[in-house]
Amino acid sequence: MAASDDNHTKGLLLTALGGLVLTVDIPLIRLADGDHWPILMVRSAITFSVSLIVWLIWRSLSSRAPAFIPGRTGLVVATLYGIGAVAFMGAVFHTTTANLVFILALNSMFAALFSWLFLKERPSPATLIAMMMMLVGVLIIVGDSIGTGNLLGDLLALCSALMIATAITITRQSGKDMGFAALAAILLPFLVGAFMTSKVGYRIDDPVWIIINGAIVMPIAFFCLANGPKYLSGPEVAMFYLLETVLAPIWVWIIFSEIPSTQSLIGGTILIVTLISHSLWQLQQGRRRRKAARALRHPI
Repeated sequence: MAASDDNHTKGLLLTALGGLVLTVDIPLIRLADGDHWPILMVRSAITFSVSLIVWLIWRSLSSRAPAFIPGRTGLVVATLYGIGAVAFMGAVFHTTTANLVFILALNSMFAALFSWLFLKERPSPATLIAMMMMLVGVLIIVGDSIGTGNLLGDLLALCSALMIATAITITRQSGKDMGFAALAAILLPFLVGAFMTSKVGYRIDDPVWIIINGAIVMPIAFFCLANGPKYLSGPEVAMFYLLETVLAPIWVWIIFSEIPSTQSLIGGTILIVTLISHSLWQLQQGRRRRKAARALRHPI
């Protein structure tokens, strides 16, 4: 197998693992049964601490350990992920899980758009059609939230998706290992959460779930997803966030009996069907391109 195929397979495995682990993030936050800002503070503190310890051990054992924050580009990426994390946590407490993950699925289309604008990776007509269909789905979801108190949460989810897509695009352009930069980004949510907790007070009724989330779930998910752009295109990486879009509402429905509204389900269905169809088409096109490239390198 060619090195490019090995890298692509490695990227698929990394991002698939990260996306799958990420699906339990929201249920664990909800199970902790606490207030917004204390949960943000504790979750961020644990994630950052575990990540720093792992990096220090790795660095002491190997000279090939990646930089914790690779230069100015790493700092920019870390800041974007940090803003996205703050917006995400706000969305968890201000909209339904279904709305949140459906809107977060937009990051794949944002990634395609930014790749077009900044990396000159022109999207195909199929991608442009998918973008329009996803926009329709999100407008249905957000329209349903107007006047219900969920609009703020939906806008925060949109902000989080935008930050993630921007970070993915910059990572792909740089070609640097940003696995720990995404984890270092958690320092910003921690500072914001600590400041707000000092104002509103501390309440987390069942902190064990946040400990599991911060110590295991977030380090694995962030490291895998942030490293994906080294091996895959931005849209390919972003599409693995679709796992959370599909599975998180199922976990929340099973645990909390939270049923999405009809319009949210309609908009979400449009998003999911569009993403799955586009992702399958994109993977097929990628295989064809790699097959053609191998044929050119090794003509008969």
